[in-house]
Amino acid sequence: MTDQDNSIIHASLSPLPDRVGVDGLEDKWRAEWDNDGTYEFEIPRDGNGAPDRKAVYSIDTPPPTVSGSLHVGHVFSYTHTDVIARYERMRGKHVFYPMGWDDNGLPTERRVQNYYGVRVDTSLKYDPDFKPPFEGTQGKKIEARDQVPISRKNFVELCERLTAQDEKQFEALWRSLGTSIDWRQTYHTIGEHPQRVAQKAFLRNLERGEAYQKDAPSLWDVTFQTAVAQAELESREYDGFYHRVAFRFEDGTPIYIETTRPELLAACGALIANPDDERYQKYFGQYVYSPLFKVKVPIMAHPAAEMDKGAGIAMCCTFGDQTDIEWWRDLNLPLRPIIQRNGRIIMSVPDWISDEGGKAIFEETEGKTTFTARKIIVEHLRESGDLDGEPKPTKRMTNFYEKGDKPLEIVTSRQWYLKNGGTDMKLRAELLERGKELQFHPDFMRVRYENWVNGLNGDWLISRQRFFGVPFPLWYPVNADGEPDYDHPITPSEDQLPIDPTNDVPEGYTEDQRDVPGGFTAEKDIMDTWATSSLTPQIVTHWEEPDQESKDLFKATFPMDLRPQGQDIIRTWLFTTMDRAHLENHCLPWAHTALSGWILDPDHKKMSKSKGNVVVPKEPIEKYGADAVRYWAASAKLGLDATYDEGQMKIGRRLAIKLLNATKFALAIGREDDNHHVGAASSADWDPADVTEPLDRAVMARLASVIREATKSMDAYEHSKALELIETFFWQFCDDYIELVKNRAYGTADSTGKTPTAAAVKSAHTTLGLGLEAFARLLAPYMPFATEEVWHWMHAGEGSVHTSSWPTAEPYEAAAGDADPDMLVWAGKALAELRGLKSQAKVSMKTPILKATLNAANEAGKTAIDLSLVDIAEAGKVTGPLTVAVEDSADSPDNEIIVKVSDSELGEPPAKKPKKK
Repeated sequence: MTDQDNSIIHASLSPLPDRVGVDGLEDKWRAEWDNDGTYEFEIPRDGNGAPDRKAVYSIDTPPPTVSGSLHVGHVFSYTHTDVIARYERMRGKHVFYPMGWDDNGLPTERRVQNYYGVRVDTSLKYDPDFKPPFEGTQGKKIEARDQVPISRKNFVELCERLTAQDEKQFEALWRSLGTSIDWRQTYHTIGEHPQRVAQKAFLRNLERGEAYQKDAPSLWDVTFQTAVAQAELESREYDGFYHRVAFRFEDGTPIYIETTRPELLAACGALIANPDDERYQKYFGQYVYSPLFKVKVPIMAHPAAEMDKGAGIAMCCTFGDQTDIEWWRDLNLPLRPIIQRNGRIIMSVPDWISDEGGKAIFEETEGKTTFTARKIIVEHLRESGDLDGEPKPTKRMTNFYEKGDKPLEIVTSRQWYLKNGGTDMKLRAELLERGKELQFHPDFMRVRYENWVNGLNGDWLISRQRFFGVPFPLWYPVNADGEPDYDHPITPSEDQLPIDPTNDVPEGYTEDQRDVPGGFTAEKDIMDTWATSSLTPQIVTHWEEPDQESKDLFKATFPMDLRPQGQDIIRTWLFTTMDRAHLENHCLPWAHTALSGWILDPDHKKMSKSKGNVVVPKEPIEKYGADAVRYWAASAKLGLDATYDEGQMKIGRRLAIKLLNATKFALAIGREDDNHHVGAASSADWDPADVTEPLDRAVMARLASVIREATKSMDAYEHSKALELIETFFWQFCDDYIELVKNRAYGTADSTGKTPTAAAVKSAHTTLGLGLEAFARLLAPYMPFATEEVWHWMHAGEGSVHTSSWPTAEPYEAAAGDADPDMLVWAGKALAELRGLKSQAKVSMKTPILKATLNAANEAGKTAIDLSLVDIAEAGKVTGPLTVAVEDSADSPDNEIIVKVSDSELGEPPAKKPKKK
């Protein structure tokens, strides 16, 4: 380990392997980390024994949706997080780095339905002996009509069984990638503890008036049969037709609107135009009659009406789209819903249609899909003469549930909402201020948060009409008529949580009073998956748990330090977590957020299952190694998309192998016997005070600069910039410095027969040791396996590189003195020029140079080369005069490092050794 008091590194050198390579390192070191508990988190204590929050770096790790398939996007973003975690650990922090699994939600249910060939029928009772008809359907979709109906409890058990299998695959991936997660700190979003947290938070929201229920229009997915929140919307292009339809005044004069949804004519409550539209200003306040149904509706003004869209006047139906909801609320229009939750037209003629002909037409559409109903209505419009011309094809943007296949409908139903600033302007302003407090990495992502908050048009709909998820902890009294009293929910006490109201009974009631007059009924809806995921900081830090260990954990880790996540879920996960922490804890949930970009395929298209361009992460890890794949991921900046590039992985693999080879070379010097095999273990002291040669001191100066700049970049969450700095100097160190100093390090006599002094040899050994030991630590967050291997060559039995300290610049600055860090660049270019002579002559690099002149671009270059001339001459095999001059040319700017060679002469190439028989 590094002695921080005197900066001397005491190395306990282990025996070196005959051959080095990256294969096999992952299994070796994963096992060691598990056995040693390298990444296990323990609560640090201050001098009084209290949890020391300042000593902790806590990470709110994204819980992946385990029903989803693995792809390299997971590797990409989780590598970024792990680099940060490893760096903070080396900076002396106790890193709290848990992992969760997002089990609940629609994706899990959909996968279970298809995997086992089942569906829920709430009328069925639990069957403890149920066995599903399938155990995996090889990706084939099982149609709903072929799925076996089972009870809700049976279905939930299958969800739990399948997610447990999926979680093993995810954990295997993270382990193979080398993530430094404490695997004792795991949770499930559907488990007992998360349910207790989610239900407790909801009950407190309810008590404070932040959670409420109401009958209101909500976006509805007819496939999943559930309400959908604004944050889960995805706007997609959808084929449609514009229909020019006549509404008529009392005298039969037409006024035309254009609509893509004529099947909603029966739901029309008004015609709306912009108040500034001169074409329609004279009509505001007048009435017209809807075609076919003869319903009297007003013509009204609203600023959201678009003058340049269609006819400039539109019908407001309850409901065709989000704008209809806005108009309905603002103008206090009548509620006239005609679409059921299944996406079909209601089964009875609504009471606002009194015309007998209109009633007959509506009866033709009863129970029909919207597509079929549209055909019926259009045909009747042709017959009545109210359709002007034929429908015109158009492309329209339509809302879909992000995981759905059909356009969303808007239906009216009782739902639960949580305040989020969508209707409360004071809360909106507070959440915008929270956004200013949060450190976004990169900072330009902040505007996405602000745009989302400013664009909210309603509170957060948190209820879902599904089965696998966290239940609302509520019951309702049932009145004498058998109707639930939704205005007076029955709540449990917090010490009773978690509960399932469909199985548990509220205090003061018995099970036989369930769903009977005078008794109670359970809330059957469950919480939206984000309603649980938005509480991950509270879940992982054990918020409000009664035991002392949990209380200490919360004090040590909350508010958390980092939320890493994808840029596409700022509106969902990041924002909703901010909302929950603001309402409950009155603070930010974390100080920083690191936002990763997307992975693009080689054609620069986003990878997705639907496009069929996803790469399974196991393949590149097995092909190139985890360090190489991590190198590719870590080379990308936060917030920017990156192309899947196996070429980058090859470079990463080469970097890992080079680190192994260079370190072995440096440690093997002086430890070889007569048979040239590496000898037994030994030790070494690398004292910066022993760095005495000018070239070696220049290397220390450059290393100090790299450490200082890399540290600055890492502190700014710019891990890719730090990697570039470290890697660039590492290759310069290997390609230039090691080549220049190799002979001196071995103590080899130069061309004149002069042997380097013991101090010069010691200086080379020390520089090699200090440099490569520093590179092991600098590269450790990026390449944990290769760096752990070389660390144990240098520090046998002294612990992991990942619990060692991140290097600081001061010891290397002390060794450098006033040395010019550019000296290594000058010397490297000089050596490259000498070797270039031989390349041009197409002779061996061992060919002697009888004489040469090195021409530097300026006096500083001449001085730098002069100071390292002995090493340059020896590395370049210069046996005769080697002189240095300043290039007298206007083409050589003073600030550029340029070296040219002239007046040179090559000797005879060495004779080739005969091949051994």
